[in-house]
Amino acid sequence: MASRISLKPSSGNNKGANGAAERSTVQVLKEWSAWSLEKSKVIAHYGFIPLIIVIGMNSEPKPQLYQLLSPI
Repeated sequence: MASRISLKPSSGNNKGANGAAERSTVQVLKEWSAWSLEKSKVIAHYGFIPLIIVIGMNSEPKPQLYQLLSPI
């Protein structure tokens, strides 16, 4: 009789479906947190100076844009 080839990987510890679900949840959480940290770094990098300009433009007395951008 011919032997069957299994497509499922064989692991040493058989935790069942619950263990695999926990591993995948942890992996998804790690990937999501890494993705969100990368995106927040980019947003902070490119958004800081425009945020300061917008806050300055909305203050009293209202400065002109060249006054906000000048070093003096």
